[in-house]
Amino acid sequence: MDILHTIIDYLLHFEVHLDYVISNYHTWTYLFLFIILFVETGLVIMPFLPGDSLLFAVGAFAARGSFDFWSICVTLFLAAVLGDTVNYSIGKFFGPKIFAKKNHKLLNVQHLEKAHAFYAKYGAKTIILARFIPIVRTFAPFVAGIGNMAYKKFMSYNIIGGALWIFSFIPLGYFFGNLPIIQSNFKFAMLGIIFISVAPGVIEFIREKQKNKKIA
Repeated sequence: MDILHTIIDYLLHFEVHLDYVISNYHTWTYLFLFIILFVETGLVIMPFLPGDSLLFAVGAFAARGSFDFWSICVTLFLAAVLGDTVNYSIGKFFGPKIFAKKNHKLLNVQHLEKAHAFYAKYGAKTIILARFIPIVRTFAPFVAGIGNMAYKKFMSYNIIGGALWIFSFIPLGYFFGNLPIIQSNFKFAMLGIIFISVAPGVIEFIREKQKNKKIA
């Protein structure tokens, strides 16, 4: 159990342990980061893995010289695009059966329905917008696959969304991550990034609750 707890802690707070990983695994860190981002965007059962905060942390470490800026950006861009592509394919071929089950052991159907509602509201733009919203980011391509969005259309939005996501958070970390005030409060900065990215979903949840109360 201790080993399992350690692994889970590393996965959920990978950005905190990034310095240790870089120091001990050097260029292998590129592969580790690729896998984490690929899994976070590509497997619908893994929406809890770090995304925005991890990209910000990567940018900060790139500014210190731990990563080559363009190499890490391209690596994680490929991970994001490939992850969404795999997620879309899973949704297209297996999604309808999974969606039909209301009590799935590995899948939070409420999150899936939330992404479905988001997709119904914003259409294909969801693939771009969802990049900046945790949970929805993981479920959006899955729902697009279920909805049989045209593959070429999906890929165009996938590439645009992936580029905007990667080339916004990593540069933010690169330019602001090494400011003295951020350095001395790095953990709080990570929490701030997570809060900002989660805030839209929380606001929408509160609005839904208030709407339901009025109806009742």
